[in-house]
Amino acid sequence: MNPIQNLLTHQRVIVIDGALGTELERKGCDLNDALWSSKVLIDNPDIVKDIHLSYLEAGADCITTSSYQSSIQGFMAHGFDAETAYALIRKSSEIAVEARDAFWSGLTEDERTNRQKPMVIASLGPYGAYLADGSEFRGDYPLDKQTMFDFYRPRIQALIEGGAEMLGCETLPSSEEALLVIELLKNEFPHVHAWFSFSAKDREHISNGETIESVIQAVAPHDAVIAIGINCTAPQYIDALIQRIATQTNKPIIVYPNSGETYDAEHKTWHDHSTHGEFATQAQTWFEHGARLIGGCCRTSPREIKDVAMRLKSN
Repeated sequence: MNPIQNLLTHQRVIVIDGALGTELERKGCDLNDALWSSKVLIDNPDIVKDIHLSYLEAGADCITTSSYQSSIQGFMAHGFDAETAYALIRKSSEIAVEARDAFWSGLTEDERTNRQKPMVIASLGPYGAYLADGSEFRGDYPLDKQTMFDFYRPRIQALIEGGAEMLGCETLPSSEEALLVIELLKNEFPHVHAWFSFSAKDREHISNGETIESVIQAVAPHDAVIAIGINCTAPQYIDALIQRIATQTNKPIIVYPNSGETYDAEHKTWHDHSTHGEFATQAQTWFEHGARLIGGCCRTSPREIKDVAMRLKSN
């Protein structure tokens, strides 16, 4: 049984953590860098561990590693050799595992009886995230198979070596990139499970303009895909997207949208107001329409995740 189905046999919903970069910035980290949150793996890894713990304490059933924008190429561009780059990527998994194990060992026997042991998910951002030019929200970059394999292969290997139970392939802007990752998993990592989540620009289309139905038809049937859905997307689009996804697959649907603010990829700034008070209410609706893995992406915090966990796990 894959790790998602295993958890869902014991509970009706899996609560995912929220934003990592947002929390790092709140703690004073400067993420204005092509490495984004991965930069903190070099400068101050203890802060990453503390944030993982805060999400677990808020009720998250899984935490995602600080590797979204990590790559061998990205670290080497910052002056590291390939071996050090690989070790830093692996370290992101190790830190998350340490946080999870410390949290779990700190619970009482009764607390562990009433809760499943949380999972560590290896965050894999798309090739566009490495480019650090906003193209992950457009999907307008060329996808050469060998380039993609060389980009993803060492990241996957390092993250799994570090102890992550599965992959979270997230913010994907195209089905083409997802299918290349699936091909790599099938050929070289046949025992590694993954969820695949796409960024969407409205209620019908992912970032590059494909309809969500066509994406699910192409991606969901593959064995490596154990959950599929949407992340890094405005929350007002999520309900319609869930309903469209549900017409195409019986696999668990995953959603972890942004807080409600709007991101300007060109200037790397957020605008408008978040919907902190509404997030858990929205999450209830997402669950009612079929989502079974629910959390937050950019600009969400342990506060939102605690609200979601209390709302969805108390019913």
